[in-house]
Amino acid sequence: MAEDEAGGPGLDFWSFIELAGRRLREHGFGDGLATQVLLTLNRASDIVTYDLEAAVHRPRGRSWSAFRLLFVTWLAGPLEAKRAAELTGMSRAAVSALSKPLVAEGLLERAHDERDRRAVLLSLTERGRREMAATFEAQRRREREWTGVLTETEQRILVMLLNKLITDRHQFDVRGRR
Repeated sequence: MAEDEAGGPGLDFWSFIELAGRRLREHGFGDGLATQVLLTLNRASDIVTYDLEAAVHRPRGRSWSAFRLLFVTWLAGPLEAKRAAELTGMSRAAVSALSKPLVAEGLLERAHDERDRRAVLLSLTERGRREMAATFEAQRRREREWTGVLTETEQRILVMLLNKLITDRHQFDVRGRR
């Protein structure tokens, strides 16, 4: 067995993908294309997310999750905490935990909905809006660096394909956040 096939120093992500395909075929699981697609999608998402957090958000004292909550509230707010959880892909508990320090810092406001006193509305303060505008400018520059390797047509195709994956998930029992 070659060193890279045993997980040695020659094995990188892409050679692992090839190894996985071979090993899955050996075990009778077919060509492993679905596994390759999802491993690659997950890896790309992890790399981009980590880079954005490290290059843009942590230097500003924020996490990726805090940015997502502020971003959604900036563009769609004021909105119920439940809706913020849906739009960010986080749990309601995560939104609640994240909102507390953001409120304490004066970036976010929490108020009870006038129509439903049980519901909590989140909105940005003026300071929060200023911070989001400045932060998003840095995020946008980094996004353009990442997507600059693709043509505009390739970017649109990628969005279309990812949307198809997300939209057609109703065809099987997909678990999601509650």
